Amino acid sequence: MPELPEVEGVVRELAPAVEGKTVKKVEFSKTVYESCAAGKQCIVKNLEPSFLEEAMQDMFIKKVTRRSKYIYFEVEKNHQPFLFVNHLGMTGAWFVVYSLNEIHEEKFRKHVHAVFTLDSGELLVFSDIRRFGEMRLLTTLEDHPPLLEMAPEPFDEEACTYFLEKCKLPKYQSKPIKEVIMDGQVISGCGNIYATEALFKMGIHPARKVSRISKERKIQLFETIRDILRESIENGGSTISDYRNINGEAGGMQHRLKMYGKKQCSACGSNTKSMTIGGRTSVYCPQCQH
Repeated sequence: MPELPEVEGVVRELAPAVEGKTVKKVEFSKTVYESCAAGKQCIVKNLEPSFLEEAMQDMFIKKVTRRSKYIYFEVEKNHQPFLFVNHLGMTGAWFVVYSLNEIHEEKFRKHVHAVFTLDSGELLVFSDIRRFGEMRLLTTLEDHPPLLEMAPEPFDEEACTYFLEKCKLPKYQSKPIKEVIMDGQVISGCGNIYATEALFKMGIHPARKVSRISKERKIQLFETIRDILRESIENGGSTISDYRNINGEAGGMQHRLKMYGKKQCSACGSNTKSMTIGGRTSVYCPQCQH
């Protein structure tokens, strides 16, 4: 699943490509409509696809930004502001093309679920192979309360203090540190890849309870997470499986990972082990992480 750096990479490419343009028409796939009819709400959430198609027509795209792992499209219609929110899910990808044939990878071309025709003649295309992505049209953030519960951006001044205060709460004290730092209400945008990397760099076992880590080590861990997220942004994110930047571009951070997906420890050469924490596979070195 794309984490903060991957979403940031998408936004940095997407913003200059679509800001200042107007959506003239929207079309959702047959799969989206069938899912809605079955009550499953594939991709389009809390609205009928036909209603969202109509609502997005003539929307002016003012700005594209990122909040945690979400893409925010600040849009406007008839002088009324809206927020179009997208989550990439596990395999979501955006393309800005003049024809669907310009999407070179067949797996993305076969799974196009939304086409936004822009006044420039370009197509803003959302492809999602596994269909876990989300699209919501909101008038305010209060329309989708989980967005209000996200932790501050990890690069914000108050983010470390916020993290320390959350760690003091009884519901987090006995949890594994890996599970806690992947919680978007504790740290924004840190998922399995970068939690794995940060814990390895710090020599902390992923199952170690939060209560058994000193305040000083927690501060160091937070700073390590922030540094790794910055490094990944600079390297275009990690292309693991189906992640792509816009128009199918891959990232480069996967070549710099030290522990995620590794069979042997890059530091001591020991065979790595894995366990399930917070529903995710956690890879670690039994010699280097305690």
